[in-house]
Amino acid sequence: MTGGYTVGVIGAGAIGQTVAALLAVEPWCSRLLVTSRTAEAAHGLVTDLEDARQLTSGARAFTATRAALGDADALVICPRATFTNTRTADVRMAGLAANAPVIAEWAHTLTGYPGTVVMVTNPVDVLARYFADLSRARRVFGIGSATDTARYRLALAQHHRVPVDTVDGYVIGEHGDSAVICASSTTINGRPATVPLDVVTAELRDRPRRISTGIGRVRNGPSAAVVSALRKLLAVEDGTDVLSVDRDGVWLGIRLQITAGQPTVTPLSLNEREAAQFVAARAKLGAAYRTINREGATSCR
Repeated sequence: MTGGYTVGVIGAGAIGQTVAALLAVEPWCSRLLVTSRTAEAAHGLVTDLEDARQLTSGARAFTATRAALGDADALVICPRATFTNTRTADVRMAGLAANAPVIAEWAHTLTGYPGTVVMVTNPVDVLARYFADLSRARRVFGIGSATDTARYRLALAQHHRVPVDTVDGYVIGEHGDSAVICASSTTINGRPATVPLDVVTAELRDRPRRISTGIGRVRNGPSAAVVSALRKLLAVEDGTDVLSVDRDGVWLGIRLQITAGQPTVTPLSLNEREAAQFVAARAKLGAAYRTINREGATSCR
């Protein structure tokens, strides 16, 4: 199927606006259902998309009730609670306490949702697991490591002064300070690459800070990662992606081969350092999940 999909966008902030704008011009997306914390925000985004549609002939956009979202083929979950993030390290994890209740409310609303869910709200790995456990939705994916992988490839390409499409390398594990750069398996033009870990690690951490300092919020990179993932997960195209999924009870970024909409884990070969980092990321994410799963949540898988 190459057309006619309905996608629900939950949250009309910076990410929700950008995701909706990108989806509106995808030929396979025919309807967008938008909801947000306030009806005013949802109506404002839909009105803006209606104006754009007069010039692009893209997807039709509608405000949606919570109940109506259950009929969408896919959902993009990107609401953000109101809180002030003052951290300078482990920045994404800072939103856990504030954002978890928002995600829990949506999970209970969408119990048994049968479609595809892409989680964007940070900390994305923990909240993808939280939504999946509470809703019992079977196809829930976190988007963080896809964005990290794109940034890694760009940073390495710029360092070596080569086209980015010649770089094949991945970032897995946590979307955050415990991300695992898979340097040992990275290639450029099919040959093992020299990876200056200090340089690329600094760039991966500094890049979102530069964006936030300049325009207030990171939006375009993660939003493009969402659309790229949805193309594969909705069987518009086949390909490889790096998404957060359930691995023996903990959700973290893993390389997936997605064919006809069905993901298959394709593990990377890790050296000793990378394997240790992956284990540490797993432990960190498991511990973070336990802090929000003391009451009311279902048992871990």
